[in-house]
Amino acid sequence: VFLLHACRQFPGCGNIVTFSQFLFIAVEGFIFEANFGRKRPAIPMRYYFIMVAMFFTVSVVNNYALNLNIAMPLHMIFRSGSLIASMALGIVILKKRYSVSKYTSIALVSLGIFTCTFMSAKQVASDSSINEEDGLQVFLWWLLGIAALTFALLMSARMGIFQEMLYKEFGKHSKEALFYNHALPLPGFLLLAPNIYQHAVLFSQSEPFQVPVIGLTLPIMWFYLLMNVITQYVCIRGVFILTTECTSLTVTLVVTLRKFVSLIFSILYFRNPFTAWHWLGTAFVFVGTLMYTEVWNSLGPFLARWRKRAKEE
Repeated sequence: VFLLHACRQFPGCGNIVTFSQFLFIAVEGFIFEANFGRKRPAIPMRYYFIMVAMFFTVSVVNNYALNLNIAMPLHMIFRSGSLIASMALGIVILKKRYSVSKYTSIALVSLGIFTCTFMSAKQVASDSSINEEDGLQVFLWWLLGIAALTFALLMSARMGIFQEMLYKEFGKHSKEALFYNHALPLPGFLLLAPNIYQHAVLFSQSEPFQVPVIGLTLPIMWFYLLMNVITQYVCIRGVFILTTECTSLTVTLVVTLRKFVSLIFSILYFRNPFTAWHWLGTAFVFVGTLMYTEVWNSLGPFLARWRKRAKEE
């Protein structure tokens, strides 16, 4: 919610949001995990540099996609395609094979994402507030945004597989990975310093807000940023712990479901334009995800017991 508020008021604020998240997690990890630099990493640093290059690239590309006529709901739906990308790269790189139901579920997710993407393309192309020449330019920028999201999707899936292989070789070190994945990219934000500073100024000029309980008054955008950093820290830490316990595909599935909860909430909360076709695409993605988890197999015995109990009563 806090990130969506910020993006609605300042669509290009992704860099300052990402930088704040990285800085907070890096400082926390330097104190509590790295013991002020005295603790040596269990995984060789060269692997962390590779992982960080992927992680930083995915974060920045996803942020810039919002500046390329990509609406937030479409951005969230498209990124849910990480399930497809993770399975595809798992087949190519890890030589994995899956059941027919798994392939069917992935096909449904693909169809859902294609439906939402296609309908969003029609909305961009049919915008009556711009002339034909400008409309073509806007549509080309939108296509570039889709290409950026696709690249980030594949890079994110590759990073998940890379992490899975590292944990198998060197053991489970989620807190260490969390720290180095956020500390090592910090110098890269120097390239984005003008944009970060610009939005810091804009945030400082936002309306004042009194924080409940403590009574502190600060610009409301800084409050949104602070809340987003804290909630994202809890979420990202949970994801990194999950990467040490599950395969990259299962982790991707869990993250996908979280994104869908965020998507539905954003639509209801902000009353975003969402057509019946968008809802159909969303339903395809959701059903496909449930098929992948084989939740029906788990529900079968439960429903059988429930029916048996109902008959006995």
